[in-house]
Amino acid sequence: MHDTRGDVLRAIPSVESALKHLDSSGLGEGHPRSVITRSVQRVIAGARASIQSGKHSYGSAFEEMRRSILAEVEREVKTLDLRALLPVLNATGVILHTNLGRSPLASAALEAIAETAGGYSNLEYDLVQGTRGKRDLLVLDALCILTGAEDALVVNNNAAAVLLAINTLALGREVIVSRGELIEIGASFRLPEVFERGGATMVEVGTTNRTSLADFEDALNRRTGALLSAHWSNYSIEGFVERVDIRDLTRLGDRWGIPVIHDLGSGALVDADVLKMPGEMTVGESVSAGADVVTFSGDKMLGGPQAGIAVGKADTIARMRKNPLMRALRPGKQILAALQATLGLYLNGLESTEIPVLRMMASSVEELHARSGDATLRLQKRVGTRAVVRVCELTARVGGGAVPGSEISSVGLELADFGCSAASLSARLRAGHPPVIGRTTGETLLLDLRTVPREQDSILIDAVAEAVIDDDG
Repeated sequence: MHDTRGDVLRAIPSVESALKHLDSSGLGEGHPRSVITRSVQRVIAGARASIQSGKHSYGSAFEEMRRSILAEVEREVKTLDLRALLPVLNATGVILHTNLGRSPLASAALEAIAETAGGYSNLEYDLVQGTRGKRDLLVLDALCILTGAEDALVVNNNAAAVLLAINTLALGREVIVSRGELIEIGASFRLPEVFERGGATMVEVGTTNRTSLADFEDALNRRTGALLSAHWSNYSIEGFVERVDIRDLTRLGDRWGIPVIHDLGSGALVDADVLKMPGEMTVGESVSAGADVVTFSGDKMLGGPQAGIAVGKADTIARMRKNPLMRALRPGKQILAALQATLGLYLNGLESTEIPVLRMMASSVEELHARSGDATLRLQKRVGTRAVVRVCELTARVGGGAVPGSEISSVGLELADFGCSAASLSARLRAGHPPVIGRTTGETLLLDLRTVPREQDSILIDAVAEAVIDDDG
């Protein structure tokens, strides 16, 4: 019997022939040869696996198969630029967009990174004593001043801070937490899994929607290592709801000599009412409520680099600092430089004007209307009859697991009648320089200016105009 599948597999272009095809079309330039070769190998291996599994059957149409595989090779190489870490324009209206890197850094933070990362620094060197120093001392004073805490330390993200706190305070013991606070954060990381890796046993109390202080007290025993309260970072529960106030929980902990961990998550250092986000507890409020350790992120509402920060009582933080895990979780010099500069803006009262995420949250609808009106006129002039551009009232969100369920009135651009599908135009925008990420509804494209810095309005207009005028779609 004739081996049709074997013939098809032998007809697959070789890596060498695919590379020659790319060279002849000019697509083999602009990237290291090893990177292009790996991309070609990936496509060809995928084609071979697809044929072997019976997913694709080309029969005797070998030339059709060859053209199809080479076309896929071309597409793969053309997207190499988009697989690198690139700056993008966030026009989604989600301020702390986890997939887009959360907080843009302030200019002062960027300058601090550039000044310290390119050479040597006093990362762990005491310039006064001329001896080895401690890296977290660079930001300790600022964190204590801004939060009212007795001590502080910094690790690489908030999950690490929670892990370190649990491992330090409750290794081999139990941690009591409300069933309604067993949160799951991005990429399916769940709080119970952090407990397990931290070496503690989780004890759930209460129900999903109602947990009382008595539920915590009834679960206390000789094996209790800590009480934990976790912020509802990316969800909200409404209706018949009862939660234990952190002040009540810390009083219970004090009475029994059990430390309280408050996983605050977003880490606002300024009054949320100022940012029109009422109800969001600040780090200072959590510290003053008596929590032994408060953990939060550096790259959410604080507006700094990705980092996990723990502040609280001196003896508790000292124990965490001595934990061997601290070395595995500690941040590098770039993170500390950026965080130090960001905290400096708070100390100097410049946070609302200099920290991008806070500036975006505080932008007025009137300001956004004015920007949108100007951008609409300029973009409509560029695209002519190829699309209709209108000012559009929108709803933005804080995002990033901060202020769940919150909505912020916003304004931006609406594009319609652009001669292709919304999915096609979105793909062109993502492939642009820089890529633009907006959102679609039906066959219209929405671009929220709350998350686009004013100084990038012209860049946004150019990128959108090029995508609309592109005749290849």
